[in-house]
Amino acid sequence: MAYTAKNGSTQTALSDINITPLVDVVLVLLVIFMITAPVLQSGIEVAVPKTKTVKQITEQRTVVTIDSQQRVYLDDKPVNVNDLPSMLQHRSAGAAKQVIYLRADQRVPFGAFASVMDAVKQAGITNISIVTQPITSHSTP
Repeated sequence: MAYTAKNGSTQTALSDINITPLVDVVLVLLVIFMITAPVLQSGIEVAVPKTKTVKQITEQRTVVTIDSQQRVYLDDKPVNVNDLPSMLQHRSAGAAKQVIYLRADQRVPFGAFASVMDAVKQAGITNISIVTQPITSHSTP
């Protein structure tokens, strides 16, 4: 776009966009997201046992977790093991077809694991998958 100045000379308008502020803002947002992304990941830290056969979890399912202090969680929310059967029954009408993933820390005593498994079965759920990690060549079971 050209225009004529008062002295009679023709000049062009400056149409370049200064992108330096845009780059600054984008880099600041990138740093913020890089710092906050690991914090936003939900989940309970559990050292699940290692096995040779591991089935990949491909669908979003209900997960019951027992951490190393024997606290029980239903999808990242702490629950009382005595309330677990009623909570699972309210989640799904077809409890017999529902699949539950059971994650337990490897330091959890078998008695605590068995009581949680019994609570899941009291809800009428019989399809229970136990979550494990694969054994790698550099790790020991």
